[in-house]
Amino acid sequence: MEGWILYRYSPTESNPGSYEINRFIEAANKRNIRLRVVSPKQFDLVVTRDDRKSIVLDGKSVPLPDFIIPRMGAKSTYFAFAVIRQLERMGVHSFNSSQSIGIVKDKMFTQQVLAASDLPVPKTMLAKQPVNIELVEKQLGFPAVVKTILGSQGRGVFLCDTRSGFEDLMQLVSATESKANMIIQEFIKSSKGRDLRVFVIGGKVVACMERLAKEGDFKANFSRGGEVRQFKISPEIEWLATESARILGLDIAGIDLLFDGEHFKICEANSSPGFRGIESCCNISIPDEIYDFIKIRLGLF
Repeated sequence: MEGWILYRYSPTESNPGSYEINRFIEAANKRNIRLRVVSPKQFDLVVTRDDRKSIVLDGKSVPLPDFIIPRMGAKSTYFAFAVIRQLERMGVHSFNSSQSIGIVKDKMFTQQVLAASDLPVPKTMLAKQPVNIELVEKQLGFPAVVKTILGSQGRGVFLCDTRSGFEDLMQLVSATESKANMIIQEFIKSSKGRDLRVFVIGGKVVACMERLAKEGDFKANFSRGGEVRQFKISPEIEWLATESARILGLDIAGIDLLFDGEHFKICEANSSPGFRGIESCCNISIPDEIYDFIKIRLGLF
């Protein structure tokens, strides 16, 4: 079995997200899977109806792999999507698909899709300039959470405790980036500083962890220094996570759940979830779980 990891950095560049890439390589070597890490910038796209067995990589035509695993998530560029789509149309299986990556890259669209399927999500508004603060206060109240449409690992997420704080943030955004696309969400008080990351592979929950923010922070991301610990998977957690992944079309998903009293709301979905935190607190090898799923999906077992 041969596969490519589609990553935003080429093998010759610095690699700040190397933990997951190295784990994929390590597990592939143990399983005799030929794995290559490639960047979209290494490709040249030539659309033709004649040659559907190769693609131009580093200036040369190379045979197609059995599968690709895109690992760019919210940072997927137009060209990266074009590469994934071309490989898909040439018969290469992508885990996840270009369509599902495109959906979850847009946080507003993700919320729209999940809400339309009657799943519990925080009340969400799409901000437009100038922001109608009276409407925000009436619909959501304060505190309120402000997020950029694109973003991951807690970047571009702000908590506005008061109306005045929200007004100050909107004035700053208007002065510096007037065309910035943002969403405003209700603040789920019972989940302040804590949430769940549920890892779903092939429609099955394989691990769940609770993330706890460091003191003074309301964002519980492991990448921001938060603590993690294994969390028991309840029927509600399993159903919310698997149903979210199914509706969004994700083969591999990190579903983030907020504590809402005795229940949960779906905060976000990730198409390229990190797994350093979940491997540190759960007895699991995420790359091996993914490779097992890919082998079954491709009929190579």
